[in-house]
Amino acid sequence: MNMTDEDTSKSGTACPITQSHVASLQAFLRSVLLGKDDQIDMVIACLLARGHLLLDDLPGTGKTTLAKAIAEAIQGKLSRVQCTPDLMPADITGFSIFNQKTREFEFNPGPVFADVLLSDEINRTTPRTQSAMLEAMAERQVTIDGKPHSLSSAFFVIATQNPIDSHGAYPLPEAQLDRFAIKLKIGYPDREAQRQILSREVHSSESSSDDPPKPSISLADLVLLQQKVQEVSVHPRVTDYLIDLVEASRSDIAVDLGVSPRGMMQWQAMSQAWAMLNQRDFVTPWDVAHVAHPVLSVRLITHGESTDDVIARIMKEVPTPEYK
Repeated sequence: MNMTDEDTSKSGTACPITQSHVASLQAFLRSVLLGKDDQIDMVIACLLARGHLLLDDLPGTGKTTLAKAIAEAIQGKLSRVQCTPDLMPADITGFSIFNQKTREFEFNPGPVFADVLLSDEINRTTPRTQSAMLEAMAERQVTIDGKPHSLSSAFFVIATQNPIDSHGAYPLPEAQLDRFAIKLKIGYPDREAQRQILSREVHSSESSSDDPPKPSISLADLVLLQQKVQEVSVHPRVTDYLIDLVEASRSDIAVDLGVSPRGMMQWQAMSQAWAMLNQRDFVTPWDVAHVAHPVLSVRLITHGESTDDVIARIMKEVPTPEYK
């Protein structure tokens, strides 16, 4: 590829208004979750690509803080579900109850009727309840008593799972994993970020000039940004490169389940969103490669080798097209 990473990150003709909205999101979220700029940018790309996010990480690394910050950043409603084995599908989607005064059934919406839904420790609830999320994530609607109910146009799911403590956990089925655009690990902050976190905690009761900047983006702005992402152009050679990678994921000797057509479309959408974050209105092979790991790690089922090693081999063996 003739274009370097630095070149691709700076060239382009993205709309100034669009970039001001993206910059506002970046500034606010980076100020809330310190020392995690790369992860924040990938989360923003997932949001702009109309995907859903799976956080596979240890407790206390800022997952809940991130979900709250995203809802505040887009001026949206946040709902939280703490997943447990006794959680029922209706506890997520809602249910109808008979009103004795009106002699009619009334619908009580569940937590999915929000702009941002935090599904905490999603692998702690049963497959039946996990499946209640499938329609909501894929179609942005739920069907209750035979009636469809539309969700927010900006509906964004952040699901978490603890990779260490597997006792009493129900692994997510492949069909549900494929509904997530990416899987990320936030990880522990570096030493300087930890120092800032402690300092912020000490002075939390005092007003400070270091308070996080207030975001200047609305739900309507977010929908506009998501539409702009779909308009980011993809050159046929970049499309072919993406298809080559998808087919390589299906034919690799260590892969039991490769990328589905749905996953391929989400990979392209993530590439388009990453291009927008880098102030371009076109996708380069570097964009496709940069988002490959979080996209593939949520959907590749491997044996004999770690998913990370398989992804690295696929990205190395598939030739990158020349692109100017």
